[in-house]
Amino acid sequence: MNVFQIDPIQDPRWARFVAEHPRASIFHTPEWLETLRRTYRYSAVALTTSGPGEPLSNGVVFCRVNSWVTGSRSVSLPFSDHCDPLVNTAEEFSILLAALKRDLEAAGASFLELRPVSLPGALLELGKVSDFFFHQLDLRPGLEELYGRFHNNCIRRKIARAKKEELLYDEGNSESLLKGFYRLFVQTRRRHALPPQPISWFRNLIACMGPKLKLRVVSKGRQTVAAMLTLHHKDTIVYKYGCSDASFHQCGGMQSLFWRLIQEGKRNGARVLDLGRSDLSNAGLIAFKDRWGARGDLITYFRLYAIGLPPKVHSPTRASMKNRLAKTLVACLPDRLLSTMGGLIYPHIG
Repeated sequence: MNVFQIDPIQDPRWARFVAEHPRASIFHTPEWLETLRRTYRYSAVALTTSGPGEPLSNGVVFCRVNSWVTGSRSVSLPFSDHCDPLVNTAEEFSILLAALKRDLEAAGASFLELRPVSLPGALLELGKVSDFFFHQLDLRPGLEELYGRFHNNCIRRKIARAKKEELLYDEGNSESLLKGFYRLFVQTRRRHALPPQPISWFRNLIACMGPKLKLRVVSKGRQTVAAMLTLHHKDTIVYKYGCSDASFHQCGGMQSLFWRLIQEGKRNGARVLDLGRSDLSNAGLIAFKDRWGARGDLITYFRLYAIGLPPKVHSPTRASMKNRLAKTLVACLPDRLLSTMGGLIYPHIG
């Protein structure tokens, strides 16, 4: 069976295919791929067994990441919580995996990383990289039933507190809302000892996603206390980024935003709230998502290595030293330099 390479941003068949495929997500869309291209100059490629002029029946999409720091590799997809291979059978997947391996060798790349929710087979050819928890909230029950599943102290009482505090709510994708969101985003990333993604990433997301993206903020007076960025694809709402001012956590701003998001999703016919992945070591984030009544499943990232290139062994001692150095820099740098640092680092991470 022949395998063909297409440009998923330019080929109009890809957008139609993603709109119709039951396992396609916002991360498969041309809008997400274009944001990756504009911000980090990653070139997007999809492999399919459907020939030119034929409707697409399958496809695996990935980006080529070429870095003088971290090497050349392919990722399906960078900065995406998950990205299923859009195939129908294990046989199709095996055929596309063989073609993906040939592409790696031709491009001089070391591996392809896959970030699936599920795989249709061929696991023997793949090396396991890491596990995460992936939470989704089923929005099909009624609002009263959903509310009753929330944790009483950590969720329902905080929602009531936010109402008592008379927090002001605003939404949209304006530059003023982005600036308020990004200020809190930098603060939150600093608390977690991580550099923020550059503001250009968010500006490009807004430009490419259009009405599929919404910034949501709550304020106490003139002070923005919590914010989130959400994406919408078919019957799924994706919570992608959230941030808050730690000095106002007692006001329940983030809980208020999630409750508004759930209510809006119900009004618009959404069936799923995608809460994204969590590191297994991040017990606090996992517990927060659990307290909304969300279902947490284990997902695994895999790598397909090019022939003759065994998995690279990382030194735990060296990795620990790099992590300590990064955390020290994040703690010391002012906001503007911290954002600049993120802009320099993230193109190499993918």
